[in-house]
Amino acid sequence: MNYGKSELLAYKVRRHALDMTSRGGTAHIGSIFSMADIVAVLYADVMNHDPKNPKWPQRDRMILSKGHAGAGIYAVLAECGYFPLSELETHCRNGSRLSGHVSHKGVPGVEASTGSLGQGLPMAMGMAMAAKMNGEKHRVYCIIGDGECDEGAVWETALIANQYQLDNFIVTVDFNKIQSLASVENTIKLEPLDQKWASFGWHVIRINGHDHAALHAAYDKAKAAMGQGKPIVVIADTIKGKGVSFMENDVLWHYRTARGEEYDAALKELEAHKP
Repeated sequence: MNYGKSELLAYKVRRHALDMTSRGGTAHIGSIFSMADIVAVLYADVMNHDPKNPKWPQRDRMILSKGHAGAGIYAVLAECGYFPLSELETHCRNGSRLSGHVSHKGVPGVEASTGSLGQGLPMAMGMAMAAKMNGEKHRVYCIIGDGECDEGAVWETALIANQYQLDNFIVTVDFNKIQSLASVENTIKLEPLDQKWASFGWHVIRINGHDHAALHAAYDKAKAAMGQGKPIVVIADTIKGKGVSFMENDVLWHYRTARGEEYDAALKELEAHKP
């Protein structure tokens, strides 16, 4: 299979996000870059969705629970045609509908406003449960952060999703190993993360979250696991700041904004690796 479509889309997500956060003076570029390959694969090749009909009843739903990385979702939606690319220039400006944390208010393609960690995942689970109860066939996807897994609501959701056999529910953990102010390891240890999810009754798939072949294979396995009575989690091992060497694995880039020479250097690296 040719993964050129998703790889190019991931590059565009990173490129737009760099501009958006720099222009608007906002943060979380490291969090956006770590999930860029995940969202690109989902929107390019995995999910059923229609930019011309954002409320299509049969569409798959996608909730970004780590809502602070919202610029990445706005970028992928604009590239898919949900709204004009030019609107990305308004990100975090006065009067813009594109807020820092992802918002559904007036933004086609965004299913829910998120940002308070631990809340997007249970909302997504509710959508999956409603679909099951109504006999609907669409899937519900959700991306959560590793630091977000410190929230009790994540594990309460994990228990409930298993209880109700929500095998139409596919969660991806963006496991970039760094949260707000420190490493995950030095904050609250999560490993063995795959065993934890499995012990809660989930079907677990663990892969390199920047390998497009592995991501495609993981979501193919997730689709194949539907009907087996277990919710599905894809643990994507990622690198915070992936794509720009001086941002990678550096906790500063959870909040830092690239401007001036840093912006120029980041742009040069992204352009050098354009697919």
